[in-house]
Amino acid sequence: MHREKELNELVERLKEAAGRNLNAVVLYGSGVDHEFHEGHSDLNILCLLNQAGGTAMSKLRPVGRWWWHKGHPAPLVFTIEELRHSADIFAIELLDIKQRHHMLLGEDFFADFDVPMALHRLQVERELRLAVVRLRQAFLRSHGRRSALAELMIASASTFATLFRHSLIALGEAPSVSHRGATDRFAALIGFDPAAFHTVLDLREGKKATKELSHDQSFAAYLDAVTRAAEEMDRLLAVKVTNSPKQTALAAS
Repeated sequence: MHREKELNELVERLKEAAGRNLNAVVLYGSGVDHEFHEGHSDLNILCLLNQAGGTAMSKLRPVGRWWWHKGHPAPLVFTIEELRHSADIFAIELLDIKQRHHMLLGEDFFADFDVPMALHRLQVERELRLAVVRLRQAFLRSHGRRSALAELMIASASTFATLFRHSLIALGEAPSVSHRGATDRFAALIGFDPAAFHTVLDLREGKKATKELSHDQSFAAYLDAVTRAAEEMDRLLAVKVTNSPKQTALAAS
């Protein structure tokens, strides 16, 4: 009920601030389904405006700050045309939104929305490697306390699980919507132990307490797993590109 109340208030504030410039408001990600967990999951919002210039954004800023102070990411803001024209470079995000979304305001245009996949593979490879680098950075600036390392793993687990799902898509495998399902399928495909990920997901879902965590060992195993995932995806995608019909034809010419 608390979540619904916040979302209803957000929509009312957006309508008041943007007026007729507001085209649609979309809730997407774990906030839509059973993957949502209070305290760890975000309420991710996409706002579609008719015009998104400086004046329009200034009107929305107080709402964005209010939402951010509630503990949620600031809404993504696009116009419909921007969304269509940039769909190829946001293939990961838009595929996820298309699969898991709820219209809070406006018509559901995602039912017929086409997400071009030309750059999807490259985006998966880049984002997976970038997520590992950011995790290392966050570790280096952390205090190393059990609670800090637990929060660091919990905060990154959703991102990695999403990238594992899209790695399966990039490799032509059947993806899984759930974090655990995607992690297990990807781990089986490339050969890493998903136990560290299950530990983090148990923490995230409240099935395990932080005090039960051997934090140094758990973080080391978690970092090793995601590092291996990034390295194997680099290798597998390179092989997939090399063996593509187009590359084979070029090599034979």
